[in-house]
Formats: sequence, structure tokens, C-alpha cells
Amino acid sequence: MLVEIVEGTLASVEMEVETAIARTSRSPMIRDAHDFRAGIHDRQLRKLTGRSYSALVHPIVRDFPLETMRDGDVFFHNDVYESEGGIGHLPDLCVTVPVFHRGEVVCFVQAFGHHDDIGGAAPGSMPSGATSVHEEGLAVPPIRLWDAGVPNRAALRIMTRNSRMPESLAADLDAECSACLMGARRLAELFGRYGRADVEAAFDTILDNTTEVYRREILSKIPDGQYVWEDYAEHDGVAEPQLHTQRITLTKTSTGGPGDGPRLIIDFTGTAAQAAGPINHCGDYVGGNFLKKWLAPILRNLAATPERMGELDVNEGVVPLIEMRFPEKGTLLTPVYPAPTNARTFVILRLLGVLAGVVAKAVEGRMPADQETIRYTGVYGTDFDGKPYLMREVLGGGSGGRYYADGEDTIHVVPDSRNLPTEFTESRFPFLVERLGLAVDSGGPGRHRGGLGYEKHIRMLRDGHFMSIADRSILACWGVKGGKAGKPFQVTIDPGGPSEREVDALADAEPIRAGEVVRIRTTGGGGWGDPLERPLDEVERDLRWGKVSFAGARNDYGVVATGTKEDPRIDAAASAELREQRRREAGDVPFFDRGPGYARLNPDGASAADVDWL
Repeated sequence: MLVEIVEGTLASVEMEVETAIARTSRSPMIRDAHDFRAGIHDRQLRKLTGRSYSALVHPIVRDFPLETMRDGDVFFHNDVYESEGGIGHLPDLCVTVPVFHRGEVVCFVQAFGHHDDIGGAAPGSMPSGATSVHEEGLAVPPIRLWDAGVPNRAALRIMTRNSRMPESLAADLDAECSACLMGARRLAELFGRYGRADVEAAFDTILDNTTEVYRREILSKIPDGQYVWEDYAEHDGVAEPQLHTQRITLTKTSTGGPGDGPRLIIDFTGTAAQAAGPINHCGDYVGGNFLKKWLAPILRNLAATPERMGELDVNEGVVPLIEMRFPEKGTLLTPVYPAPTNARTFVILRLLGVLAGVVAKAVEGRMPADQETIRYTGVYGTDFDGKPYLMREVLGGGSGGRYYADGEDTIHVVPDSRNLPTEFTESRFPFLVERLGLAVDSGGPGRHRGGLGYEKHIRMLRDGHFMSIADRSILACWGVKGGKAGKPFQVTIDPGGPSEREVDALADAEPIRAGEVVRIRTTGGGGWGDPLERPLDEVERDLRWGKVSFAGARNDYGVVATGTKEDPRIDAAASAELREQRRREAGDVPFFDRGPGYARLNPDGASAADVDWL
């Protein structure tokens, strides 16, 4: 009974902290896009909550031993290379508050989020051409930001002085510190109510239960053996587009794990060399502790049912089940200081797909196709009053088709994140949102279609600049087991107009004139299974819903249809004949479909990698 009470309290406190931050912060990225997370960790630095990922407490305790901490302390850091792998790029600011019971630290409340600007060479602190972390903004190693309840005004002033958005940054930090202090009070009440020994015993049970559930329900679905797959980032902002390899060799054994049970070994050997541009990620710290919890949610797809999948949290209980092996220093996952990292999402988000792909090879495709890839888009300039502004948002895209269902449309891979409301952006920034809808035909064709991405049209009312930190503009989200890749990311300025032009996916300052439209199309998820096996009534429904065009129905699904979107009519006989012709022409197809962009970047022009075949 106490375990359930403690578990529920942890979840409630985590939610209360996040709600407080959302209601009291100021920047669009935190308040409206919700690109932040809270987490609760115990005295042993183990993450207790599993609704969302969070950073690590390890760097705080490394620099400030527990016995030196005092009630009311708030610790702060954002230094990528001093974060033990928990912070990926400098805009992610992290606050950590110790919880005390009878004068001793018993656990921690932590929040970290992506803030609008922390300095650096470009607005938003994500310069796409950075070749050093020093160009990316102000790096702060772990410091005591509040000392026994007293804020360090000098440190706060240094941080806000380095930001192009000082008022928003100050308000956000105040919101996060106050929310975590509130969470610490709630947890102290829990310890006071039930006593330290019983609460800490409940912590152990919560984590042990997670270990056992994943051992029994997840790892048991992966046959013993070794499996290899790789995927790629397409550009780093400095060199010409190329295949930046991220490889996983997955080994499953029935012994060697906790209690001599099953174990997964994730070996990143074969990952490409450290990039000149900012796509590197510092993953090889604390045995890959952060990456284990970052990647583990993908394994939930092996649960017996989708409903059960949604019930499984990822906390520190998954860590003992996974061993990570990293290559030597100097790769995308083991960069050497001061390598730039601001676009490290190209690597850590790709790794989610690489793990999904390598597991798919082990379980005959019973994993989803590739999901959307995060991207930051935005505009900046001066408003009608001549004041500088910066609008950025994290637009989602389609998730991959699954063996039992289509992918979801416009999913944001960061949990609970969302696009900025049109009403808010139009009232605050000098532009109009003329369209926000689904990008037709963007989902990868398959027996189960990939989810669709966004199509968003922004008409500028004043001259400004467009910015984008995005991947998957050449390499699409891959399809699996006969499914096809989705459509890639694309930005067009003045579409159909006299100045129509494509914008590179990595852009810091693309000029836009007043009156011009920026059209953003985000990625569609990959398809699952042969699209020629998709039932005709499901294609008809897609036509009626406007998710697939009539041309797309014919080209992608072999379905002949006439009529209108409101009243599509499918010619079953002609469709059967066309589908049979397509099957005869298809020949052997690889297990993974990467789309046409792969051949463009592959030096030998091949459309599939050796690892794409079973």
C-alpha cells in the first residue's frame, strides 16, 4: 500500500512542478511550447519518476558533496561537457533542488528546459555553422544559484546579460527555481509523514518493479543473438551533406543481467567521427546513464498490447538491464571538448530510430517505422514598435506506421510539447499564420501508413529573418517491412511567387521580405508493410480525409480513384490490375526503405545499405 502512495505522490509532485513552471514562466519556448521537463531523483541519484525524461543529478553531487548542501539551495548548470551527459546543448538550462529530512539530503527535484537565448553567435543560441561550443552561448558549470534560500544576484545578472531575451530568461529561471523549491517541500512532507526508512524502501521497490517488468515483458520478446543496423544524419552545418553514421550492434543474452537474468548490450562502435559542425552529443558519461533512459522508451513497443505500452514508465529501473559500449573519444557520441553540440538532436533522436530499427530486425518487424525528427524553426527581427523579437517553435511531424495501426499525425517527440498557438503568435509577432494543417501525402505509404507532418504558412508583415535547425531534409523517415519512407522536411519562401526559393534546413538568417510567405512542411513518418496490401476502404477514407491525394493513391498504393475529396469513388477492378502489375515490377525490396535521398548521399549511389537486408 505504501509503495502505491509513494509512487502516486512522486507522479503528483512531478506534475505539480511542471504545471507551476508552465503557469509562471514567460518565454514562448517554455510557457507555450512546453519544451521542459521535471524529474525526481533519490539520494543515490536514481531517477524515480518515469513519465518523462530528465537530466542528471550526478554533476551536482560531483561538485557539491551532499554534506555541503543546505535547505533552500538551488543548483544550476548548462555546461554540456560538465553535465555528465545530461545536458545536450547550452540552451537547456537545469536547476536542481535537494530535499531535506532531519537535516540530511534524501532526494532531489530537478527541472530543465530549452530556453530562448543564452547568448552565442546567433539568436536562439543555436548557430548552425558553429565549429566550437564557445560560439554557442554562455556555458555555466554547476554552481549554487540560491544559497540557503538567497538568490545569487550576481550570477543571475551574468546570465541575463548574455541573453538577447534577458527578461524572459530571468522570469523562466525564477519560475523553475520556485517550482522546484515547492516540489522539495512536498517531498519533505512525504518523508515527514512516513519516515525515511519506509519511503526509501518504497523507492527501491518502485525501481525493482520496473526492472522486473522490463525483464519479463520486454527483453523476453527479443531472441538471443546479435543484430546490427545503422542510420545517418545528413549534414552538420559546416561540411557538405554526407552520411554521418550512427551504428548500433545489439546483443541480447538470457543471462548476465540483474539476478543473472537477460541483458542488452548496445555497442556504438562504427559511429562516425566527430563532426566539424554542431551535431555532436556527449553521450559517453556515467556509463551512458542518460542515453539508457533516453533510448529505453523505444523498447516499450514490444509490450503485449498498445494499452500495456502506455502503462510502462521509464525510470532508473531500466538502467541495470542495459550495458552500453562506446567507441574511443572523437566520434559523434564521444566528442572532444570544445566540439559544438547545439544541433545534437540530429544524433540522439536518430539513435531512437536506430534502436527501433535494430530491434525490428530481431523481432521480424514488430516495431514501428521511423518517427518524426525534431526541428526548430522561427523568425526574428523588429516588431512594429521597433523592438527586437525572436519566435521559435518545435514543430512536430508524423510518427511511423505500426504493425497494428497507422502512425499518428503531427506528433511532437518531446513529451507534452506542442506548436505555438496561432492566436498567441499573431498577437505578439509581426506575421500572420495563413495555414496550419496536415501536409498531404507526407506519410510514408504502407499497409499501415506513416503519420502526416505539418504544413504551416507564415506571411511576414515586416522584413525579418527565418531560422531553421532541422534534419531529414534529404534523408526521409524510413519505412519497414515493405513500407516506404515518408516525405522529408522542406521550407519554401514565396511559394508560387516571383521570388520562390528553397531554404536550407540549417539556416541562421535567411532574409524574408514583408508580404512574403514562408511555407514549412515537416516530415512524415515511415510506412509499415506493403502499401499494395492496404485495404481499398482505408485508402478511400484517406482520400476523404484529405490525407492522401488522388495522385498519391495511384502512385503510392496502386489505387485508381475518381470523383472528389468529398465523394471519392474507387475502381476496384482497375486497382487490382494496377496492383498486380506493380507487384510483378517490384522485385526484391530491402527490409528498410530509406527514400530517394539516401542514394543521393551514398558515394556508390546504392539505394540501400548492406544492413538494410535481413
